[in-house]
Amino acid sequence: MRATVLDAFSLNYRVTVVEDGCFDRAQANHAINLCDMHAKYANVMPSEEVISYFNGLSQGMFDLPSGAGMERMEAAE
Repeated sequence: MRATVLDAFSLNYRVTVVEDGCFDRAQANHAINLCDMHAKYANVMPSEEVISYFNGLSQGMFDLPSGAGMERMEAAE
């Protein structure tokens, strides 16, 4: 996961890591990597905060626009 975070950061993506949504076999390594990623490359947040953020977004914010592509899909059905 760390490599993916670094790759995304190097491509100028804003990255959020769900702290309790990932793990490492060694708890110390996990904590150190999360701390380092949070300091340099990503927002590290607990799942409660991430869910709260998404629940606070406006309804329909991610609806796809209707257009020629949708009309073709509907016609194919």
